[in-house]
Amino acid sequence: MIRVGEIKLKLEENEKVLEQKIKKRLHINSEEILAWKIYKKGLDARKKEKIQYVYTVDVKLKNEKKVLEHTRAKNVTIALDMTYYFPQGKPVLKTRPIIIGFGPAGMFAGLLLAEMGLCPIILERGQDVDRRSKTVQEFWAGKELNTESNVQFGEGGAGTFSDGKLTTRSKDIRSRKVLEELVEAGAPQEILYDNKPHIGTDKLKQVVKNIRKKIISLGGEVWFDSKVTDLKIAEGKIKAVIINDGKRINTEVVVLATGHSARDIFALLHKKGICLEQKPFAMGVRIEHKQSMINQAQYGEKASKLPAADYKLTYTTKKGRAVYTFCMCPGGIVVNASSEKGHLAVNGMSEYKRDGINANSALLVQVFPEDFGSQNVLEGMFLQRKLEEKAFQLGKGAIPVQLVGDFLEGKCSESWGEINSTCQPTVMFCNIADILPQFMTEALQEAIPEFGKKLQGFDKKDAVLTAVESRSSSPIRIVRNEQRESISVKGLYPVGEGAGYAGGIVSAAIDGIITAETIFRKDR
Repeated sequence: MIRVGEIKLKLEENEKVLEQKIKKRLHINSEEILAWKIYKKGLDARKKEKIQYVYTVDVKLKNEKKVLEHTRAKNVTIALDMTYYFPQGKPVLKTRPIIIGFGPAGMFAGLLLAEMGLCPIILERGQDVDRRSKTVQEFWAGKELNTESNVQFGEGGAGTFSDGKLTTRSKDIRSRKVLEELVEAGAPQEILYDNKPHIGTDKLKQVVKNIRKKIISLGGEVWFDSKVTDLKIAEGKIKAVIINDGKRINTEVVVLATGHSARDIFALLHKKGICLEQKPFAMGVRIEHKQSMINQAQYGEKASKLPAADYKLTYTTKKGRAVYTFCMCPGGIVVNASSEKGHLAVNGMSEYKRDGINANSALLVQVFPEDFGSQNVLEGMFLQRKLEEKAFQLGKGAIPVQLVGDFLEGKCSESWGEINSTCQPTVMFCNIADILPQFMTEALQEAIPEFGKKLQGFDKKDAVLTAVESRSSSPIRIVRNEQRESISVKGLYPVGEGAGYAGGIVSAAIDGIITAETIFRKDR
């Protein structure tokens, strides 16, 4: 298979012309092509007057060796084999592995262990995705928060209520395995080649359900409403887990994939003397604009011909603190993502079509351990809680909102401009600076006008801020060794975002896969 890169198509050109461009690039005729497929597709919008799609394609030829030897074309190489190969051998575990958490890391660790014949038991404190979706919708409509099943907890993890972004910096070949499994489970085929793939919360719900069904068909089990309340440890080894303060399951392997919001697990680990460490993370707000404005700013006059635009912005303040956008949701909404009563956190999500009126993004400020004010390993978590409690109290349970212009002037908003919050009617005008630490407010007030210079309209006075965005990543790392075990307890494998080793759906899934491979080889 030959990989041909940098094939450019104008917006008005159909993908059917790709074959003609392949033949021209390689100086071959149609009879020499056995098959071809798109490997990567991206949009080059750096020059608004010349926006174009850029493709990389894999081509199977009758005589590939001859073509490679004679071609002088640029960006022509042998395509790497992206097939995932399972570890060889037979499993030797004496007990079934237990996975705590059914987000991306736990889900893919469970899938791989099931595919390798180890029949894992997956424990999820929240509900299955159908019941969970109903519970979340009822909460958004005004019913009481379910602290065990919400935007953070339940089948699929926090990513189920997001944009379903699948972008990753990882070059690990396992990323292809992740994407292929998602497609098999019902995700759109184009995630295999889009440069910025996403599934959307609407499609992701069915995808996670189908992966669960596959795990069960392979001999695994998934238990919902099963909150792990204790870990039994003896002689430095994991021995059992306790569910819902009662049921005990004996095991020699536990994959801890509880996500970044399982604060009770962090407290339990700390109490058990398991080695944790503080780590940098980020907090801030959500910002909303009209999606049409973002499209115009990114694409100019060609905006109507293109899908909803996104953006990614970074800035370093005069004091050296990074401010950046994160988890941008084109055509999405801002939602109440709380998981503790008396506390309030927000997040953004989009459906697959990204056809909502507003765009939203997290607008985050770096937070370092020296900002925590204590050496207590849980202090970053306590800081998150403090801001969430302030947000709840200031908004009297409603989501605090403020127009950008008023935030920059330090005054409470009184009415909407052109942009309305997608959180309505559960919002209240507040001065968000009353929630955030001073360093965070100062950094945002400095960065927003600078972002306006990079993306026209970003600092628009009636853009809407919502607070508080506190769950972008874990403030704690569960320290593990090269074998991916906790350095404190043999048989305990911390994985994913909650453990401090991933930063998105794909990277968490990869972490779960690698850990499953390690467990399969255990004591081999």
